[in-house]
Amino acid sequence: MHLIADIFVIPLGVGLSVSEYVAACERVFEDAGLERQLHAYGTNVEGDWDDVMTALNRCHEVVHEMGAVRISTTVRLGTRTDRDQTMQDKLDSVARKLES
Repeated sequence: MHLIADIFVIPLGVGLSVSEYVAACERVFEDAGLERQLHAYGTNVEGDWDDVMTALNRCHEVVHEMGAVRISTTVRLGTRTDRDQTMQDKLDSVARKLES
């Protein structure tokens, strides 16, 4: 099943800056071949359900390997059965409405 996810991974107890951990997760999503779009408070990830969940699991493993003892993750998931939809489709739809 195709999925668009908004993923917010926060390693706890690692100090104020978490950009190093964010970059590590971005590499995991890239290595998994997933479409992704980083934003200020997380990453939108698009792909097959199992591939996204496997990558999220790997992201946790990598962040723990980097020394984070605890991780808090928020995930929002969206699926459709009526048609195929990409992250770009959603952005384009809003852009068209803003132009009119």
